[in-house]
Amino acid sequence: MTVRVPFWRRSNVEANIAFWVLIAPMLIGLGVFVFWPIVWGLLLSFSEARNSISIGHWVGWRNYSDMLSDSAFRKSLLTIVIFTAFIVPLTFALSLVLAVLVHTASFGRPIFRTVFFIPTAISYVVASLVWRMGFFNGLPYGFANMVLYWFGSSKVLDWIGTAHPPYYWLVLVTCRLWLQVGFYMILFLAGLQEIDQSLYEASWVDGATPGWTTFRTITLPMLRNTSVAVILLNFIAAFQAFDEFYNILGGGLATSGNVGLARPPLVYLYQVAIGQQDYGRGSAGAFILVAAIIIFTIVQGRIFGFGRRS
Repeated sequence: MTVRVPFWRRSNVEANIAFWVLIAPMLIGLGVFVFWPIVWGLLLSFSEARNSISIGHWVGWRNYSDMLSDSAFRKSLLTIVIFTAFIVPLTFALSLVLAVLVHTASFGRPIFRTVFFIPTAISYVVASLVWRMGFFNGLPYGFANMVLYWFGSSKVLDWIGTAHPPYYWLVLVTCRLWLQVGFYMILFLAGLQEIDQSLYEASWVDGATPGWTTFRTITLPMLRNTSVAVILLNFIAAFQAFDEFYNILGGGLATSGNVGLARPPLVYLYQVAIGQQDYGRGSAGAFILVAAIIIFTIVQGRIFGFGRRS
């Protein structure tokens, strides 16, 4: 006796098959290229993996203790904290100001959005080399030194190789600002467009004047969730800094160039893992950095109330 499956059940089966057929390539890609390397790196961090990425010679937490006791690694963590202290508030302030200016512009909004967003599409490597070789190359014809000459200064500053004063921080921070401010400006623009204009109209009826008063009492509070998201994303991106440090300061597999002036964790771990072929210690340092990012992200989320209702 043949049992007929109702048409609604057949449609459900076909929908499930289609769903898994469509999602299977993505799951396979995530498993092979994301989750499996993470698991393998975690196993490497507990192994004596020198000149090889094979696991098996277990050393427990020794790689982690070695990295935490390594003064160079601790100095790299301090470097990235300093960089974050500069880049996060500056990016937040500049992107918010640009978003407000573009949002209130009476004409040319699409043009301004495009102009400020274009640097986001540029490679960090290319931008870093332009900053190093064109703007802050330390030569008289470099753009930064030419600007100083226009203002009457006769000094030719070595922007990258000078430790005291640390002019290289100006180079690193301005490069990152130029690359990412446009992206966060778009996020703020999206938040500004979601604010109900009737709130401003009601405040004007009550006697408030357009400007700082309405910005402080209406705009900023209504942008709280967007602001928290911008801070968290910016913080995570700052802790993952690599390209500008590596290319501007002239890093290599050894401590070449001026990379010793400001070496973030990813540059140091790259030198340990690739330069010294010590994949166990390099993997341990990477997971320490991940743990630091997660902890700081959770703390910031608690402080700023990420996810709470306004």
